[in-house]
Amino acid sequence: MALPETTSETAAPPSNRSALVMVFLVVFIDLLGFGIVLPLLPRIADTYVEQVLGPGRPELAGAIIGLLMSSFSFMQFLFAPMWGRVSDRVGRRPILLVGLGGSVLFYALFGYALSLDPEGSAAVALTLFFVARIGAGIFGATIATAQAVIADSTPPEKRKHGMALIGAAFGIGFTFGPLIGYVALITDRLDSIGYTAAGLSFVALVLGVLLLPETRQFEAEPPHRRGWIDFSALRFVLTSRAIGPVILIFFLATLGFGSFEVTLALLLKDALAFPLQETLLMFAYVGLVLVLTQGFLYRRLARRWSEATFIFWGIVGMAAGIAALGAMTFGAHVQRQGSAFPLPLMPLLVVGTTAAVIGFAFLTPSTNALISRRTDANRQGEILGVNQSAASMARILGPVLGVTTYKMTADHLWPYALGAALLLLMLPMVPWIRREG
Repeated sequence: MALPETTSETAAPPSNRSALVMVFLVVFIDLLGFGIVLPLLPRIADTYVEQVLGPGRPELAGAIIGLLMSSFSFMQFLFAPMWGRVSDRVGRRPILLVGLGGSVLFYALFGYALSLDPEGSAAVALTLFFVARIGAGIFGATIATAQAVIADSTPPEKRKHGMALIGAAFGIGFTFGPLIGYVALITDRLDSIGYTAAGLSFVALVLGVLLLPETRQFEAEPPHRRGWIDFSALRFVLTSRAIGPVILIFFLATLGFGSFEVTLALLLKDALAFPLQETLLMFAYVGLVLVLTQGFLYRRLARRWSEATFIFWGIVGMAAGIAALGAMTFGAHVQRQGSAFPLPLMPLLVVGTTAAVIGFAFLTPSTNALISRRTDANRQGEILGVNQSAASMARILGPVLGVTTYKMTADHLWPYALGAALLLLMLPMVPWIRREG
């Protein structure tokens, strides 16, 4: 079934400020829980995996941790298009509420798993970690539905401003989430991390029930009902000259960022001997950069820059930042060998992290806005779901690739060298995207 690429431009939706505010609040509070868990999970899992496997098997340990981190994204890969397609039929509000309810349940399960003794119950706890992350991935795959709310509530010329709200909500959640995790660690009870995330998702669920409006407007009958698994949207984006390359760039950028994201906690421990609390503060800094970029810098530059321009500078920024982190980890390795290597590690960490995060913050709303503007209004949820699914596949491969290559060598250089090279290979695609616009 053919999907028109530009129909959404002809029927601009009116601005719905209340829906935008509520989606911002709901996504922000829900992502507080995500921001609490993500920085700590690789290092916490490392302890349990070592108890299960014993010492001397770093490659296998890295693969298991990578699979644990990827299990969340694999479920998002499977379920994001489905939730988006169902939201096109039944509305956005019920899908978002179901997703928040599932987050409450599985973050609570994660808290229970953290309460188990790593010495006596490591295998059980590790199994529950996988169950909790799989469940959280299924019910957290509704971000494309939140993006569809933005598309429902903004005219095409304001679409990239609206999509930046999702990024700003993510950034604020990712700033305060690690800070809340920092406070939770003061109690010396790791299980409080999971229970705090569950409680915050419950607050988001209550707010959604009370205040979130329905934004999906049906001109006549809802779209024709199709099965739970439907590949027509995937076939469409793979053959679309206007949408396919945009999704490919977003996939590759997310692959590089996913590898950076999951290895950052390990890098801070190995290169700079950061304890857990300082690791959380560094992730809070990542969130702050996201907030400032998408909440302020991006929205001001959007008056002058096109989406393609943002994509170009996003790729350049990410590549430069990840390369700087590679230089930092190599310099730390040389210094550990006793050489007076001249590279300043902390400045490289700050500059590299800042550049990589700003680059990704430029890319994310720009690709989402382009895809939304080039998609029929009746299938916003489904096509944005395909894009989210592609990003989830990148987040599946990114952690496995990142942690496995990180542990392959003592200097931990491989994930950063590969990530920077992959990003630079994307630059020739930008003129193609600009022409097709």
